[in-house]
Amino acid sequence: MIEERFDAIVVGAGPSGNAAAYTMAKAGLKVLQLERGEYPGSKNVQGAILYADALEKIIPDFREDAPLERHIIEQRLWTMDEKSYVGMHYRSEDFNEERPNRYTILRAQFDKWFSSKVREAGAILLCETTVTELIRDGAGKVTGVRTDRDGGTALADIVILGEGVNGLVGQRSGLRPELQPDSVALAVKEMHFLPREVIESRFNLKGNEGVVIEAMGTITDGMTGTGFLYTNQESVSVGIGCIVSDFAESGKTAYGLLEAFKNHPSIKPLLENSECKEYAAHLIPEGGYHSIPELYGDGWLVVGDAGQFVNAVHREGSNLAMTTGRIAGETVIALKHRGAAMSKANLAAYKRTLDETFVMKDLKKYKRIPALLHRNKQLFGLYPRLLTAAAQTWFRVDGVDKRSKENAILRSFRKGRTLSGLIGDAFKLARAWR
Repeated sequence: MIEERFDAIVVGAGPSGNAAAYTMAKAGLKVLQLERGEYPGSKNVQGAILYADALEKIIPDFREDAPLERHIIEQRLWTMDEKSYVGMHYRSEDFNEERPNRYTILRAQFDKWFSSKVREAGAILLCETTVTELIRDGAGKVTGVRTDRDGGTALADIVILGEGVNGLVGQRSGLRPELQPDSVALAVKEMHFLPREVIESRFNLKGNEGVVIEAMGTITDGMTGTGFLYTNQESVSVGIGCIVSDFAESGKTAYGLLEAFKNHPSIKPLLENSECKEYAAHLIPEGGYHSIPELYGDGWLVVGDAGQFVNAVHREGSNLAMTTGRIAGETVIALKHRGAAMSKANLAAYKRTLDETFVMKDLKKYKRIPALLHRNKQLFGLYPRLLTAAAQTWFRVDGVDKRSKENAILRSFRKGRTLSGLIGDAFKLARAWR
């Protein structure tokens, strides 16, 4: 282990850790980054969404050499039952702009690229290194880390924890409570490979255009969760995830849900003749605003998934991770330039800055949504069935007049949920959305 002292130690080489390490190293700080994987991205084989705005604020010219798959021109939102879906699509030629807004990426490739930029900026990266605990001085201030390497201690003025959703270092060090099963989702993904021209024909694309499908409904078998499908250059990422506590209570399996989702009549044709080459399972923080742990203390900060920074409503994660990592890095830089101590009082600037960004504003806006979804399972079963049945009734031309169809649809909703139940659910949703 390296014996010298550092300005900062960053635990983790995912989007949040890389953003923090790059920001500080670029400013001339001496940074050590520790990653337990064989290389950055080695634990992430799956596809994901990259939001350009967050990365542009860190690396403005990232489009020149970042391993980007497709820029997204179409978003599809589906509410599904067993045989059909009711959907909303938004597609715009405006998304074929010079600097596209969103991209699909393969995390293994992207994380490796981002890490190379961190090292070019001057940070030292050590992989296959697990941080076992934080080192504290007599006053309780964090002064470094202890690792599983021989003689594996490293000292620094600040330790930034970008260790991911499990947050084991923070837990072992008493900085955060143990992860709760009702605040985290287990997601499984597969990579299905197809020729580029087949993907473009099947999804009505050209060049590097891409499509994202996000789905909810009976596909999660009554549990709180969603399914998704992303188009890459020569592959399709397909997956599904549900709250861990729901899996525990139901006894259902994530891979069982994924198999059913892939065989849904609306999904199966999109994967036809593809070859599945990769499978991954991972945890996603879904607890929202009320699950955010303590984010700063004497000598430490928390960024990314370790801080529960995921907007589950809009399925945003990487942009929150990179934004929190960047702001953490900028907070440290500002304190170093002032010659100020990395005390809890001074590091509170990190939280104050975050509170003024979209990160905390959005999480606060949707703070009631997780509880609403957990307590109202009809949103994942009854309502999708009622919606698709209503669409079936309305669009079928069978000699029945439209007023009779309207009345039949209203009767089906009242029978399925009762009028008071419908009004109550609408009120709860409106209140949670504010």
